[in-house]
Amino acid sequence: MLSSIAIVPSAPVMVPELASGAAAELADLREAAFTAVGSLPGRWVAVGRGPADSVVGPGQTGTFAGYGVDVPIALAPGQSAAPTELPLAALVTGWLRGRVNPDAHAEVRMYADEHDADAAIERGRRLRAEIDEVDGPVGVLIVADGVHTLTQSAPGGYDPDSIPVQAALDDALASGDAAALTRLPEAVVGRVAFQVLAGLTEQPRAAKELYRGAPYGVGYFVGVWLPAGGSEVTGESV
Repeated sequence: MLSSIAIVPSAPVMVPELASGAAAELADLREAAFTAVGSLPGRWVAVGRGPADSVVGPGQTGTFAGYGVDVPIALAPGQSAAPTELPLAALVTGWLRGRVNPDAHAEVRMYADEHDADAAIERGRRLRAEIDEVDGPVGVLIVADGVHTLTQSAPGGYDPDSIPVQAALDDALASGDAAALTRLPEAVVGRVAFQVLAGLTEQPRAAKELYRGAPYGVGYFVGVWLPAGGSEVTGESV
């Protein structure tokens, strides 16, 4: 049964070893992500975006070596398999699991960028049906960025028209407005993952914003949604 949903960015800069001298500057983002993930139970299904639909199982391990530093991650406790190349959403999931709840087991579902809104929403509904058949609580972790064009130094260059797009995304995630997520433009890098979220819960019972910002010109949001039937999101519970 779906118990809670945490939303974090796919941001390797949250990892202090990768952030180097900027680690302190990103402390608020990192702590917000820890708080959001701390609301999840011991079984996670993470959702990310990529070139194709795929599943990364809890038995797999990986490393951030491709991002500059060999920081190993695992998706479940007690894994000794050799690390393989994993998508960024899986690396972020494994890193957060290790920092916040090392006993948790995580599976990562990647969804193709080419899916339009209807296809992504339908995949979210299927995932919800699958999760609700599981005995015991299951948490979902959405690992996705907003736009990458918010400042002159942004990785996608600067597009002033993207500033209101990011603001609308942040407001939708902060208020639990799943309907607004169905209308996201292609400029939102994590669009598919956010639209899978819209299919997971069309009307969350509660939503809480923990962070919004744009370090390095990339839109990042951290928060928690509770589906219908969950307990209230409060400062103590998340």
